[in-house]
Amino acid sequence: MNKELLFEIGTEEIPAGFLSKAVIDMEEISKKLLAENRIACSGIKCLATPRRLVLYIAELGDKQKDEIIEKIGPAKKAAFDEGGKPTKAALGFARGLGIDPSELQIITTEKGEYVGARKQVPGRPTQELLPEILKAFVLAIPFRKSMRWADYDLRFARPIHWFLAIYDGKTIPLQMGNVVATNESYGHRFMSPAPFAVADFKDYLSKTRENHVIVDHEERKKIVLTEAQKAAAQAGGKLYYTEELLETVTFLVEYPVIIRGGFDEKYLKIPKEVIITTMISHQKYFPVTNEKEELLPCFIAVSNTKPRDENVVARGNERVLRARLADAQFFFEEDKKIPLEDRVDSLKKVVFHSLLGTSYEKVMRFRKLALKLAQKINPALSDNVDRAALLAKADLETQMVGEFSELQGIIGREYARLAGEKPPIAEAIYEHYLPVVAGGALPQTDEGAIVGIADKMDSIVGFFGVGLSPSGTADPYALRRQAIGIINIILFKRYALTLDYLFEESFGLFQNIFKKTAAEIKKDVLQFFAGRLENLFIAQGYSYDTVAAVLASDFSDLIAFEEKVKALHAFRNNPDFEPISIAFKRVDNILKGFNSPQLDPKLFVAEAEKNLFTAFKKINENVTAKIKANDYLGALTELAFLRPFVDAFFDNVMVMDKDKKIQINRLSLLTEISVMFHKIADFSKIATSG
Repeated sequence: MNKELLFEIGTEEIPAGFLSKAVIDMEEISKKLLAENRIACSGIKCLATPRRLVLYIAELGDKQKDEIIEKIGPAKKAAFDEGGKPTKAALGFARGLGIDPSELQIITTEKGEYVGARKQVPGRPTQELLPEILKAFVLAIPFRKSMRWADYDLRFARPIHWFLAIYDGKTIPLQMGNVVATNESYGHRFMSPAPFAVADFKDYLSKTRENHVIVDHEERKKIVLTEAQKAAAQAGGKLYYTEELLETVTFLVEYPVIIRGGFDEKYLKIPKEVIITTMISHQKYFPVTNEKEELLPCFIAVSNTKPRDENVVARGNERVLRARLADAQFFFEEDKKIPLEDRVDSLKKVVFHSLLGTSYEKVMRFRKLALKLAQKINPALSDNVDRAALLAKADLETQMVGEFSELQGIIGREYARLAGEKPPIAEAIYEHYLPVVAGGALPQTDEGAIVGIADKMDSIVGFFGVGLSPSGTADPYALRRQAIGIINIILFKRYALTLDYLFEESFGLFQNIFKKTAAEIKKDVLQFFAGRLENLFIAQGYSYDTVAAVLASDFSDLIAFEEKVKALHAFRNNPDFEPISIAFKRVDNILKGFNSPQLDPKLFVAEAEKNLFTAFKKINENVTAKIKANDYLGALTELAFLRPFVDAFFDNVMVMDKDKKIQINRLSLLTEISVMFHKIADFSKIATSG
């Protein structure tokens, strides 16, 4: 019989940036805990507002599934004497399990036959298990930062004030710290602060709404977007928003109320991006544009409380924004007095990192690297790339970026435009920072892409070189994001740039400041990129072992790596895929420890090895040609033709022949075959049934 579970964690206001991830984590944690406890469930739903996290399960099994426990005891020959009677070993094993010796069974394992027993353990009622399950659930929710309060041995994003915990209409006996679970929840902090009793989830949704709380964040998001769009239309424009802003605002409020305000048109002389950044990043306001995407002198704010007079609230928001825009206008006018190029020298006073020198030194390094990349990709871009790299960080010394750090690159582009720089150069100053978030926009211009790759590679090599690589979840210099950026840019632009080349060219620009050798640093950097590639391609739906197999082969050429993964993924549908994978594993297993190949066709004796060698020579030529043409699926198909010859070889040939010369010759043939396979993937990484 299935029953309903409703669990609410009531807190002080949790930062909006914590909540979208918390919702995802809560669902995964609840599924895992219920699976571990063998409790069936369906209809899991997790909700969040700034003051509450909610777990709702429409159908939760009323008891655990029964469990069959299998225990393995002594070997059969030790458990029974010649007459078939149980020995002391068998009797002791049975006694330890609390069963009669007659209940012992013979269980066949990989190591042989053993005495064992299977015991059915009945499942416990869910009602008994829920207190501990819910405690584990609360403690397992991860946050970027958590805190303790009072003297309780409990950590959470913010102090917990109440638990609402109901299963099958009854309150769950749960206590953590000083908080005891009840059947009561609370309404909006200011508009309906009193507690109210809840019977079930339907009743909960109804009463929270009555008490000015929209619990479902997806519903709040729709309300915010719909009402904000209406307000923008009433102002004669359309709403400008990003998904990130919409999500942030949704998680800032429990009861969204739309407020429309305006500002003086004189501020529209400030670059559009500055106004938008000021509104979105600092105030969480929605800008409003006309049909030409030009800003209108108004904004849409979202309040968490229904005001007595919306005009009063609007005027308050306007005052705050006016002060911000006045500052921006002042900084903008002051910054224009000094051209970007004249600010480059001032970067000599800015420390990039104490172990890596100044920002000026960094610019000079990645400027040289960018120029080399441009000459390799398209020499016609060299002048633009060199100029863009020189100016890329100059806006860090502007007052605007000093006040609004989110504008780095954006304001540099604006000042470059005002100074008359070529459009691709100005755009590259902005684009070289891209992508700024995982899955974010990539540079569209080659100038921006090249300067971005050079800047990011300089940071990665530099920080790894001085021993400041990411560890665990700590990545203070955003090196993971920068590595992913390099990968995505190269794949997007289809640049013929290998990771080996990027490392070597970048490493050579550092002036003997590293204590490790180039080989040591390169190994660490490439392993770091391998980890990013693994995560990226698994996230795209490729299986773990497919990605691992290609990574174990070669991944320096990122475009070739992508094509190999796609080809191997497609090849898995070939009926020869698993047999050839198993055969290759046999090849690799036999070759462990062998590293002195000496192939001599004259030493072949058996017909099977002669046939394998002949087939290998033909197929190797075809595989090499197809790899050269980037036809990796075709190359894999060619490899599959080798399968019957490999099978026949292992069926009819003793590889480890007593004659040492014949043995080495056969191992050498297998080495040649292994090398051929490894040009695409290491099939020993593939999960097979054999």
